[in-house]
Amino acid sequence: MADEAKKPDAAAPPAEQAQSQQPVQVQVNDDNALATYANFCRVTGSPEELIVDFGLNPQPIGVPKDPIEVKQRIIVNFYTAKRLLAALQMSIARHEAVFGVLETDINKRVRPGLTQQAPAPAAPAPAASENK
Repeated sequence: MADEAKKPDAAAPPAEQAQSQQPVQVQVNDDNALATYANFCRVTGSPEELIVDFGLNPQPIGVPKDPIEVKQRIIVNFYTAKRLLAALQMSIARHEAVFGVLETDINKRVRPGLTQQAPAPAAPAPAASENK
């Protein structure tokens, strides 16, 4: 009978089954985390892992003249990278649903519509008045 008490109850109420399927909150301590801004990212790697370098590009338009200094390097396995990809895709989708699509081509952001701008149609000439 002791073995039966340890087995999950197949006839458990749906509320109890739903509780056991809820995602678990992972506790995180970020007291010693360092926050760094980056506007540059480079991904390299090997068959076993990805290396993601973050840095600050002081000249974000055009090709930088000086080398970009890497400030942070994160090395992850491909399983973690895939989970990160899914989390980032979900976050970006939520942001774009609220604020609109993020344009990653800087030339389109700096000069919006410049490459797609069509000439404006000419205004129609005013009709001549017949009561004169």
